[in-house]
Amino acid sequence: MEGILNTIQHGDCVAGMSALPEGFIDLAFADPPFNIGYDYDVYDDAKEHREYLDWSRKWIGQVHRVLKPDGTFWLAIGDEYAAELKLLSQEIGFHCRSWVIWYYTFGVNCTKKFSRSHAHVFHFVKNPEEFTFRKEELENRVPSARQLVYNDSRGNPKGRLPDDTWILRPQDLPDGFQPDEDTWYFPRVAGTFKERAGFHGCQMPEQLLGRIIRLCSHENEVVLDPFSGSATTLVVAKKLGRQFVGFELSDDYMRRGTERLATIRSGDLLSGAREPLMSAPATPSAEDLPVRKKRLKLPTGGPRSSREKQPTLKLVDADAT
Repeated sequence: MEGILNTIQHGDCVAGMSALPEGFIDLAFADPPFNIGYDYDVYDDAKEHREYLDWSRKWIGQVHRVLKPDGTFWLAIGDEYAAELKLLSQEIGFHCRSWVIWYYTFGVNCTKKFSRSHAHVFHFVKNPEEFTFRKEELENRVPSARQLVYNDSRGNPKGRLPDDTWILRPQDLPDGFQPDEDTWYFPRVAGTFKERAGFHGCQMPEQLLGRIIRLCSHENEVVLDPFSGSATTLVVAKKLGRQFVGFELSDDYMRRGTERLATIRSGDLLSGAREPLMSAPATPSAEDLPVRKKRLKLPTGGPRSSREKQPTLKLVDADAT
């Protein structure tokens, strides 16, 4: 398979994957067409409902076949078919580890419905008892609220595993994307972002893919993207020292993606900012907190009615009198 490794193969991904050996791939990431009428180069993104699901079953089935027994599959999909493709993947034999909500605030503005600000990212494995999940890696953790918000020394210095909601807030971008809470933050690749490849409208952030690839694969293992598109999955895999295989229906996208890969070297830094910075002021210890002296003050005057036979005690600051 030397002629296929570290390349983008031109053609239909179902046919392309069927030519791969069974159990050849360690990690697959797919961001397929959402079937919402997007204007791709050559692909028809407005299939009939049943046709789209039948096609999805074919390519997901091939992903399942080419994955190793302990392999991992990540699937990014929109609202329209998230539930259907989750169930379909489980019917094929995948087990869902996490249903991640990727939240962003720079989506398409809508006038007749609430503007969409999220996508779904499913984490599937073939074997629920044996799979790669490198939680021990520090770069795959995020600061806890104790560290990030309060700078509390009691927080685990190794951080914590990320939540299953990844938040994007481009309005927090001063020079680069700097998140300020303890959830996953990755900027959506908008048209003005430096990492934008420029030839494909649907581009995933490198840091989002970087976390997935670090977490679910080891160096020199093989990463698959059935829908190469802008080639970002393959670019990140190459930067992180993985081998890769991509498939792309568009000859133009395949050519441009190959050109983009030629400019990348293993060890290159990923585009975009990494984790939140811990810049909150330290939480004072109990010994450092000011102690307020308290005393009891009786109300003046006698009772105004028979119900007020006992005086009411009021706690006040001694320093205020």
